[in-house]
Amino acid sequence: MPERTLTFHRPVPGAARTPGGWQLTWRGCAVMGIVNATPDSFSDGGQHGAPAQALAHARALHAAGALVVDVGGESTRPGADPVPAAEELDRILPVVRALADDGAAVISIDTLKPEVADAALRAGAHLINDVSGLRDPDMLRVCAEHGAPACIMHMQGEPRTMQRRPHYDDVVAEVHGYLTAQADRALAGGIPSVLLDPGIGFGKTLEHNLTLLRALPRLSAGPHAVLVGASRKRLIDWLAGAPHAADRDPGSLAVHLHAARAGAAMVRVHDVAGHVQALRVQAALEVHHG
Repeated sequence: MPERTLTFHRPVPGAARTPGGWQLTWRGCAVMGIVNATPDSFSDGGQHGAPAQALAHARALHAAGALVVDVGGESTRPGADPVPAAEELDRILPVVRALADDGAAVISIDTLKPEVADAALRAGAHLINDVSGLRDPDMLRVCAEHGAPACIMHMQGEPRTMQRRPHYDDVVAEVHGYLTAQADRALAGGIPSVLLDPGIGFGKTLEHNLTLLRALPRLSAGPHAVLVGASRKRLIDWLAGAPHAADRDPGSLAVHLHAARAGAAMVRVHDVAGHVQALRVQAALEVHHG
């Protein structure tokens, strides 16, 4: 299995200090666990909306084998309305501070707002997951100032409108081109390391999503680690008839096992324990290829 690395310019749990910074290294496909500190999450009905609930859930996901826990205080589901920065921070900062005090988990923050990213990194977060793909130059600056890697995601439009009529002339070329250009920009701007996320379900039709998933080997063959997040998304319902998000874990596993085989370095999931188990079995079955 290939070795993966993310570089940070600050101490990170589990990372080794090197002349170039703190390096977090793993083999194969790691798991990022989703912590929705929101009252309106599409997948879990806001059951982790209170900070104490979100914190307990984050700790449980880390214990279940998540390499990274991804804490978000604003829903980015299709049609979602923006949340004021102060409200987003009220939701996530108690979770971030407590996790940072634990000193065990690598903490990612799922946010579009540079001011939220800055406050969260000051509170002890390590990585920024920006679904807008560093469109805002202030987000790039914040990550660079803190020496924090960024997960750069492709999204056509913005959450409120992205699923109305998504259109591409060549979805693979456009998404890959955008991610590659943004990665170059990020590294040139001082961000130490990046993850690239093709943005399954973010401004894409079913066919766009399937085309991108089939083309993952091309994106994964590049110099940057690739993250895939299809967990409980509408794609699973379209393919397998699962209208309720909570019933989509089996389909999510199928997509993410495909992503791992196609070279993804990380998958972003709700069901951490199930994915950790499935990925270990798949890795064992494929060891003869390595």
